[in-house]
Amino acid sequence: MNLPFQRKLIVLFIFLFFLLLLIQGYLVYGLKISFLLSSLISLGIVTPLAYMILRYFTQPIREMMDRVKRLTGSKSDRDAHVYSGDELGRLSKSIGEMGTQLQKKIDEVSKERDYLQTILKGMVEGVLVVDERGRILMVNDALRKILSLSSEVVDKAPLEAIRNAELEEAIREAIQERKSTAFELIFPLSGGKTLEVNVVGISPSPEEIGQEGEKIKGAIAVFHDISRLKELEKIRQDFVANVSHELRTPLTTIKGYTETLLEGALKEEVAPQFLQVIQKHVDRLTKIVEDLLTLSKIESKEFYLKWERLPLSGLIDDVLDFIKEAVEKRKISISRDIIPSSLEVMGDRNYLEQILINLIDNAIKYGRQGGRIIVSAVRKNQSEVEISVSDNGIGIPKEDLPRIFERFYRVDKGRSQELGGTGLGLSIVKHLIQAHRGRVWAESQFGEGSTFYFTLPFHI
Repeated sequence: MNLPFQRKLIVLFIFLFFLLLLIQGYLVYGLKISFLLSSLISLGIVTPLAYMILRYFTQPIREMMDRVKRLTGSKSDRDAHVYSGDELGRLSKSIGEMGTQLQKKIDEVSKERDYLQTILKGMVEGVLVVDERGRILMVNDALRKILSLSSEVVDKAPLEAIRNAELEEAIREAIQERKSTAFELIFPLSGGKTLEVNVVGISPSPEEIGQEGEKIKGAIAVFHDISRLKELEKIRQDFVANVSHELRTPLTTIKGYTETLLEGALKEEVAPQFLQVIQKHVDRLTKIVEDLLTLSKIESKEFYLKWERLPLSGLIDDVLDFIKEAVEKRKISISRDIIPSSLEVMGDRNYLEQILINLIDNAIKYGRQGGRIIVSAVRKNQSEVEISVSDNGIGIPKEDLPRIFERFYRVDKGRSQELGGTGLGLSIVKHLIQAHRGRVWAESQFGEGSTFYFTLPFHI
């Protein structure tokens, strides 16, 4: 019969007490030993026996203590065998079941945490999590990179770490008023980045829903870097505006002269002059449309290059022969410097000629009367050749250099239109060079001349 643990201890105590009396009585009355000495001998006999019996009774307690230590230490548990049918046995069984369930929960939480960390690390969007006090719990690596945050931001207020009052207010409203907010922020200290921010509150758990006093557990702010989208949107708007402007001017002129001719000027002496003006502007419109179609073709998926190995010296000579008349007209001296002279590049001959013609033609148009142009080429490394076109013309202001490869961007709009430019030449050059896996850039000193550089693959 299984007795409760407390009764076992009472029975043990009574048993040891009577055993002590029995031994002592035997020693005193049977062996005629003094009372003091018999007491000491009785204690010496009963004490080890009591120790062994108590150790046997307390073994389940020690095993349960070991199990609890293993659980609190988050180590894998092994079955503790408690051979007892009393409270200790039932307690041991309950602790074992609790340990198994606790370990399962710990494994689930660890797995979910690992999933969450992996997701947050893989996100390009920045994530900021705050608790119900509005203090930062976590930021992911993307947000640290976007805003150049320090590593010590946990438990700070967002205003301390990010220093933006609008974000702080949105987080406060999400926590206190359960209000979701979406807005845009510009961070001048992060290179003028534009971020779209979405702030939402963290809802209570399903167990807490419906309870009295339930409240938002915190808030999450997600940061989307839309700087590139804003830049592309501005480029698109500028492109539409520039196209409209470039087309409106010749169309207005053509319309005006045509109406004048139709109203009776066709039979007058000025008619041929009017027709020449119309033809000039039609040619300009045609050139703009052709350049736009070229750009569209380059950017399309169907665009491809006919790769071949080309002697650079012969390629440049062919281009110089093509523009010989324009060079002689402006009395410009043009030279080439190719190191080594046998240098070869990989590319599409027709498009490479177009690149060189555009760059040299610009150098002629914006160069000085009687000036000079130098076409140079040098092998930079095992896979790249650097080509440059230099002039001593009017140069480009420093503030305009970053934008000269944009569509329809002109440093001097009046002079460019007077020289017949469409504003698309350098943009075409940039896209063609990029299609050849190269790079293009320019250096200039205003009033002293410009140098345009680009690279081509030496081999594939």
